[in-house]
Amino acid sequence: MDSSAQTLEIAELAKLKKKLETASVPADLHEKASAMINRAALSFKYGGQFSGFDQVANYIDWITSLPWNNRGSDNLDIPHAKEILDHNHYGLTEIKERILEYLSVMKLNIQRAKSDASFNHNFMRAPILFFVGLVGTGKTTIAKSIAKAMGRVFIRIPFGGMGSALDLRGQSRIHPDAEVGLVVKALRRAGTKNPVILLDELDRVAEHTRADIMGVLVELLDPEQNVAFIDHFIDYPFDLSEVLFIATANNTGNISTAVMDRLEPIQMPSYSDEEKIIIGKSYVFPQIRQEAGLSETQLQIDDNVWTIIVRPLGFDSGIRTLERTINGVCRKVARMIVEGKQASFHLTTENIKQYLPTW
Repeated sequence: MDSSAQTLEIAELAKLKKKLETASVPADLHEKASAMINRAALSFKYGGQFSGFDQVANYIDWITSLPWNNRGSDNLDIPHAKEILDHNHYGLTEIKERILEYLSVMKLNIQRAKSDASFNHNFMRAPILFFVGLVGTGKTTIAKSIAKAMGRVFIRIPFGGMGSALDLRGQSRIHPDAEVGLVVKALRRAGTKNPVILLDELDRVAEHTRADIMGVLVELLDPEQNVAFIDHFIDYPFDLSEVLFIATANNTGNISTAVMDRLEPIQMPSYSDEEKIIIGKSYVFPQIRQEAGLSETQLQIDDNVWTIIVRPLGFDSGIRTLERTINGVCRKVARMIVEGKQASFHLTTENIKQYLPTW
């Protein structure tokens, strides 16, 4: 090996060693990683080559970036959580009550754990919430609201089209293109060991691999097993017991009984026209108008126009169509203002059809 190249590699190994020494890593994992660096150093010292340098560097990067001991502080103030849920979601009274009950259970158990050292921390968590409902009924957004209410980092893992259990659990480092699984990636992005992780659309995994993925899910969601979840790439157990998992699905037909046994299903209701009018007028429209760069004086909509906006094409269980319609109206108004055709717009039953999107 060229001496300058060898010097460079040794310098890189020194950086890795420093990175490992300054990181908070479990003692036996630290020992294992140090041995990997030392073997590489010996190869360079005696003029050889070490083909696995990139793998060692990648591995050290991952294990030193994981939040082994870093956790965020929970905000389990129930009035605060209620305020967040009411601000972000209209109606859904029974679902909000269930969520506040779960947060109350978590609060009591955490208080007990602080005062009683013998208390089993695996049971600090409330049951795993599982929102089931049609498209657009607010499953993902209510999960985000729970994370915001608790002051936790929110991370979403999409299951739609997932084709292998290795996507979740990672691949062994013996493979040249090995990488960590989605769970460990989520923890690194979160930077804490107690984020809210949304397992989104569990019913939409690929048919041929459903059984394998459901098997990994059982381990993820079981508090007796997830205290030592092993990603094949990291090859060391990580404690997931402090993660708050939330799951969603359109239906439960494709989800195994073993997974369902670990979930608390909550049915998300469809919205009536009356509810959509309130949601559109009080929640969706102000947000979309602001995102479109419009002020309250630039675009106003009469109350009696909302019945037309809510149902332009017939019944829709969720609010996706409503959001698209309001978006279309705001974009059209924004363009007309930019083109100088008019400074402000007041939409009424007489002129609304000029502004509604055409499908």
